[in-house]
This record gives sequence, C-alpha cells and structure tokens, in this order.
Amino acid sequence: MTAADIVACLLPVGLMGGLAGWILRGRSLSRVLPGSVRARREEVGTSSVSLEEVLDLLPEAAVLLDGHGALRFANIEAREAFGDTLGTIMRYPDVFSAMRYLNGVTVQASAEFVLTVPVRRVVRVDLRLLPEVLATGPAHILAILTDCSERDAVERMRSDFVAYASHELRTPLTALIGFIETLRGPAADDPAAQQQFLAIMAAQAHRMQRLIEQLLELSRAEMLEHRKPRGSMNAKQVIELVRDELSSLCAAKNVQLEAKATDIPVPGDQEQIIRVLVNLVENAVKYAGTDGRPVRISVSAEQKILLGRPGVAFVVQDNGVGIAEEHLPRLTERFYRVEGSRSNAPASGYGLGLAIVRHIVDRHDGCLEITSRIGQGTRCEVWLPCEREIRG
Repeated sequence: MTAADIVACLLPVGLMGGLAGWILRGRSLSRVLPGSVRARREEVGTSSVSLEEVLDLLPEAAVLLDGHGALRFANIEAREAFGDTLGTIMRYPDVFSAMRYLNGVTVQASAEFVLTVPVRRVVRVDLRLLPEVLATGPAHILAILTDCSERDAVERMRSDFVAYASHELRTPLTALIGFIETLRGPAADDPAAQQQFLAIMAAQAHRMQRLIEQLLELSRAEMLEHRKPRGSMNAKQVIELVRDELSSLCAAKNVQLEAKATDIPVPGDQEQIIRVLVNLVENAVKYAGTDGRPVRISVSAEQKILLGRPGVAFVVQDNGVGIAEEHLPRLTERFYRVEGSRSNAPASGYGLGLAIVRHIVDRHDGCLEITSRIGQGTRCEVWLPCEREIRG
C-alpha cells in the first residue's frame, strides 16, 4: 500500500485538502512541495511520527476508536469543538449501528443524529476502518465529526418563517393594501384622512420590519449557540453601556432607570450580553407601567456562586404589574405570548425576544431565571460563569 493509498483510506474526500501535500513514509512524515519542474520533498524531523500526531494536524474533528467503540484518542479540533460531549457522541446508538457495517469488506459508514444537551447540536460521524498497517494497538477505527448545527438552524429558521412569519405578516400587509386603496379612491382629495392613514401605514410597516429583524437576530443566535464565545468583558462596562443605550428611551417613557455594578471580568461575547440586557429592560419599559404607577427599573451585576461555580449575576428588576406564575415556564419559547395578563398592556410582541435571550445564555453556559408576582414586579437574572470550561 502506497502512502497516497493510506491517506486516501484515512480521510474522506472533504478532508483531503486538510493534509494536502503531507504523506506518510514508513514511520516518518514528509511533505510534498510543488515545484516548477518536479516536486521537492522536505523532511519534517528525523524521528518517527505517530498517527495521533498526524491527526492533530487535521483541520477537522477526528477521534480514534477501538472495535467496541471506546474512545482512545481525540485530536485538538475534536476536543475544542465537542469537549465533554465526545463520550456521549461515541456512545450514541446510531454510531454503534454504523460500526456494525465495518466488517473488512465495508470500510466506511456514517451516522447523523441530534444532541439536545446542553444545547441542540446536529452531528455527522463518518467512520473509516483503518488499514492494518496503521491499526497498531487497540484503536483501529477513525471517526470524523462534523457539526451540522448551522445547516440545521438555517433549515428550521426557514420552516419557522413559513409557518409563523407569513401568518404575522398577513395582517399588516392586508391593512397596508386596504389603506392604499382608500388613498387612491375615496381619500384621494382628503388631506386629513391621508395623514391619518399614512401614520397607520407607517406603524404597520415598522411592525413588519421589527418582525424580520427579530427573526434574523434569532437565526444568528441559534447558529452561534454551539460555538463557545472566546472574548471577554467587564460587568461594570456592560451595565454602563446598557444604561447609555436605553437612557433616552426611559426618559421618553418617564421611567427611572438605575444602574449598579462593580468591576468583574467575565468571559463571553460582550455584544450579545448587551443585547440580552437591552431586551430585558425594553420588556420592562413596555409592560411595567401599564397600571399607571411610576416605573422603576434597576440593572445590576454582582458576583454569585452557582452550584459551586463562581460567576456573575446580571439582574434586571422592575416594580411593574408582574406576570402570572403559569406563564413563567414558557416565556422563552419561540412565538409564545402572554395574552390578557397585563391590564391595559399594548399589543404583545412576537414572542421572540426571550427566545433570543435563552439561546445567548445557553451559548455562554449560563442560566436564566425569571421570577414575578402580580402587582409587585418581575425579576430576570442572567448568571454567567467567570471561568471558562476546561476541556480535556
């Protein structure tokens, strides 16, 4: 078996480019470099290179398994992308079913399945039976793991848009068409009616625009959910940025906004966490004062240990009308709206805001807790760990 045959057996077509130019020669690793006349070979060291070291060069997640499906080795990409869930993936029934097809005659198989914990992830596993020359020791199956979560999120987003957005868009579109026909007919020479209808049309157009923006934001949150954030932020700075962004809105609505935080370093995506807090404050501004009382909203951040893990709790609290207890478990469901529970409340939104919040919090390995009492207000706490998860 030639070196090229070995590489071809090891890698699916999509990964050939990952080790393009690299070949195995006996127990050493060489790189083939293109030249104007002929290829030149550049030796990489003089000592032998193990199969594990070769797999660490791959740009894709790869693991080695024994004949019973036990995990023997995971390369750098696999540990970074899947961490502690690698064991769960390898024990998945569909993976074992695919392994049964690897009998020496059939040397490749694949499986695709959905993980729901800790977040929804669609994973494809491509299995390859290693040639005997490489099957040294107990590991003799190569598994290539591909995260298909983004593709799945796009497909589900498209389905949701057809099922829900088309229904929500029908009402404002019908109103727009009706007003346009009126303006072209009976109200063609009535300036007062024209101004009234144009104001309503502008509101309906804004409603459609807001729906599309939230759907796009939800789509982005879902597609990024399985990627752990790599950035960092400061809790005090986040609170200050949220206060600055919402000060004009609160002033216009006659809402008293209080902000309090200390310097606490937190790993995470600062822009996403700001969007989470802005969303929660905007909800409080929209609903808290519907009973006519003066509205007070506080945004704060403080250190908090949860289940033995140090972290920071971002809290948004208002003194508003509150939410009935039976609605609390479903508030983060997509398109779920609380109808008729808040007296004199304006028309509900689309039920997407808290769904976006949940996806962002899940991405940060955090927790979202919402508590509320009718007539006393609502408290939303977003807890984020202060230390990144160590992946082995």
